[in-house]
Amino acid sequence: MKMTEFASSLIGEHYVKVEHPSGLRIYVYPKQMSGIYAMFSVQYGSVDNTLPKADGSGFEKVPDGIAHFLEHKLFDNPDGTDAFANFSAIGADANAYTAYHRTAYLFSCTERFDEALTELLSFVTKPHFTEASVKKERGIIAEEIKMYEDSPWERVYQNLLAALYQKHPIRKNICGTVSSIRKITPELLYRCYETYYRLSNMALVVCGPVTPQQVADVANRVLPQATADTAKIPRKTYREPAAPAKTRVEAQMQVAKPIFCIGIKDTVLPVSPQERLKREISMMLLNEILFSQSGEFYGELLEENLINPSFSFGYSAEEGFAFNCITGESDRPDEILTRLQAYLERVEREGISDEAFERCRRALYADEIRAYDSTEEIANRLLTFVFDGTEMYSAMELFAAVQKKELEELLQSFYCKEQFALSVISPLQSQSNSERK
Repeated sequence: MKMTEFASSLIGEHYVKVEHPSGLRIYVYPKQMSGIYAMFSVQYGSVDNTLPKADGSGFEKVPDGIAHFLEHKLFDNPDGTDAFANFSAIGADANAYTAYHRTAYLFSCTERFDEALTELLSFVTKPHFTEASVKKERGIIAEEIKMYEDSPWERVYQNLLAALYQKHPIRKNICGTVSSIRKITPELLYRCYETYYRLSNMALVVCGPVTPQQVADVANRVLPQATADTAKIPRKTYREPAAPAKTRVEAQMQVAKPIFCIGIKDTVLPVSPQERLKREISMMLLNEILFSQSGEFYGELLEENLINPSFSFGYSAEEGFAFNCITGESDRPDEILTRLQAYLERVEREGISDEAFERCRRALYADEIRAYDSTEEIANRLLTFVFDGTEMYSAMELFAAVQKKELEELLQSFYCKEQFALSVISPLQSQSNSERK
């Protein structure tokens, strides 16, 4: 097996890529910490809601939420045991999640690592679906969907994505709908699994007091010693229009005051992974300058009681989509949007101050370094970089290299009024009336 080391002279740490004969990419980050964190992930998520047709003529639509449904069902072992119970029996804490472009299975432990890793690699690579178990799971996931629908913060965010995007499946809930999951069958689950869950389309990341050879030895015992399929998986792409589907959406729920999400759709989607990373880091820094609690905009709105400390912001970018999101609580969400756009226009005219640029760059650079104090954070970040096709330590170099002029140019081009959408969750009308009495 070929092993390649990636090192950072800045923090004095390294990680190793192991090219396993099965086709699985293994990344081991040896670090003397109290515990070990491992993730076994596949490049398959909620936006992969199609299957390539066998004759290569296009794609077949599958029910929304099937990637998440598959994540749930993989914990059922063919011998009738439950993987969660098996992890608990050896003192490991297991979990899983489905995102837009990936599904991850994970555990943390302080001892009996080899047994826990064996369980992780085993249950993910041995699917077992039956009519009875799928029928039972539909009810469980339907309750999960309803729980998310009853969460104002989840609803305001999901409504924003549906407003920002016209065609891209990011506009759909990761869990799907109660209606869509009724169409999921064992046969469909097996087809999705066989299409996407190829070891060459997966990665294993381990961080903690372990060695690359230790991890490779477990993989050798569990996984095949020959690559089954390395062919690139066809994926449906979407010609997403530049304009949002809607510029404003509103719903009513049981909330004390209105909740808002302001979204700005990014129409610049670099093809190069390195350019995509550079744009993401630049947007992170620009956001920190514009919206952090030490900044002018936050201070003014807080002083006027237009917002409270729930105010937050973030830029999301993956292959095929990118957007900025500003969230909070306010009795006057439309005024927040108006003030925001006026503030951005003023900063465009006046430019970014040297003091704000250096302060925010130092703060984010320090956050970048601190991230290496957590095995969980390291593993999740490393997995993201692996699937994005970039090298993890390059992020520190990009933070150090970004220039103020680049951010001012980004500000000029990114914040176009035509790309804004506002999502609001307001108090129920009867609730508002009763409060006024």
